[in-house]
Amino acid sequence: MKQFIAFVRKEFYHIFRDRRTMLILLGMPVVQIIIFGFAISTELKNARVGVMDPSNDVITRQVIDRLDASEYFTVTTMLHSPGEMQEAFRKGDIDMAIAFGNQFANHLYSGDARIQIVSDATDPNMATTQANYASGIINAMNQGLMAETVDGTGKLLKAPSGIVTDVKLLYNPQMKSAYNFVPGVMGLILMLICAMMTSISIVREKETGTMEILLVSPVKPLFFILSKAVPYFVLSFVNLGSILLLSVYVLHVPVAGSLFWLVVVSMLFIFVSLSLGLLISSLTRTQVAAMLVSGLMLMMPTMLLSGMIFPIESMPWILRLIANIMPARWYIQAVRKLMIEGVDISLVLTEISVLAAMAVVLITISFKKFKNRLE
Repeated sequence: MKQFIAFVRKEFYHIFRDRRTMLILLGMPVVQIIIFGFAISTELKNARVGVMDPSNDVITRQVIDRLDASEYFTVTTMLHSPGEMQEAFRKGDIDMAIAFGNQFANHLYSGDARIQIVSDATDPNMATTQANYASGIINAMNQGLMAETVDGTGKLLKAPSGIVTDVKLLYNPQMKSAYNFVPGVMGLILMLICAMMTSISIVREKETGTMEILLVSPVKPLFFILSKAVPYFVLSFVNLGSILLLSVYVLHVPVAGSLFWLVVVSMLFIFVSLSLGLLISSLTRTQVAAMLVSGLMLMMPTMLLSGMIFPIESMPWILRLIANIMPARWYIQAVRKLMIEGVDISLVLTEISVLAAMAVVLITISFKKFKNRLE
């Protein structure tokens, strides 16, 4: 046991001596959580709006002021013709346009007052979001207007603004994108640090030719491998704490469920990631190869196929099948349930069972392959 502790201490010293490694281990989580939380946002804010208002009456000015006063839109341009509107879109001067009908106030009481919302549908998701936000603001005025929404396909949608629709958004009523990205970043960071760094640290011993020397030491091969994994397990736990602190106090994403079970599930995922790192180390002989395998097999699939950015349900069946074998997919789903939705642990048993099964399979294959390669 003393020899094992000595090996663990040696590995900690080795990590602390390498400033670049420390920067990656402790700096990357902070940078990524800030970037995903602030810079990368799916929220609509300060969209540039052009207004074509031929009537220029009291009612139209109220609508314009209501749009400009919101945090979603900024009225930047007054337009005078449809041609001028098209030119503004082509130049990129506006993101959305509002067109009022002639003699708008006079037609208001006859039920023929219309507003046309024109949005650039080259980005369909953003165009739909802009149109929905603008329609919601106009409808909230409850002036008996008729809102028309035209997208890039020319489809016309009509909704009487006098009808009040009660919309309730569960778990994230402010529609903050950080609620979506934080669980994904947690899975990405823990996967990369545990798997990639562990595989590189073991492959480094192979590449430098010191593996055989270490294996003839009094420490058994199993304890030697564990001594390589323990420091990254500890550092991953530190990163988990920093991510949660940044999420709660900087991004204002609350931990709605049990913090204890969130930590337990995270520790299970860390163990799965460490097992995956050991598997990569058994399949590669150089640090470059380990880096490539980690980047190709872990980073991109984790970002694209884990539900971190894109919903899995919208993917083709073959990609959904691949996503189901990604450990991060189940961890991110469990974190969203525990952290965002605040559900009971009984509703996360499926994710826990899948991660536990993955841990058993990966650690079994890893130790077997590792031993066979060294004989």
